[in-house]
Amino acid sequence: MNLEQNKLNAIAFYKMAYLGHPAEAIEKYVGEEYIQHNPDVADGTQGFISYFEQMQDEYPDKSIEFVRCIAEGNLVALHTHQTWPGNDQYVTMDFFRFDENGKICEHWDAIQQIPEKSANPNTMY
Repeated sequence: MNLEQNKLNAIAFYKMAYLGHPAEAIEKYVGEEYIQHNPDVADGTQGFISYFEQMQDEYPDKSIEFVRCIAEGNLVALHTHQTWPGNDQYVTMDFFRFDENGKICEHWDAIQQIPEKSANPNTMY
């Protein structure tokens, strides 16, 4: 496994899909199967494409910043900061599993809205 290449591919895949090009992201970065664990997204590549195409149609002005990327074995973890219309902000953690050919084949995530107030002075990053 090439950890650095997997990190670059995970970021490129997510950014491409998030910014409105999910079919291209699937074509370039996904292998024979795509197992989805997010309950709001249908399993498989078509579910992924449909979800991100709808998200782009409904929220074209969203943005994403990749704060951290960590790789170990066949897994890559991304820690992102997303800003949506109305200045709604979210922290996400996405995990991607890569197959033996260096292609993404499985995804898990957790999403939390960033609150206006915090009980401590630390950011979520």
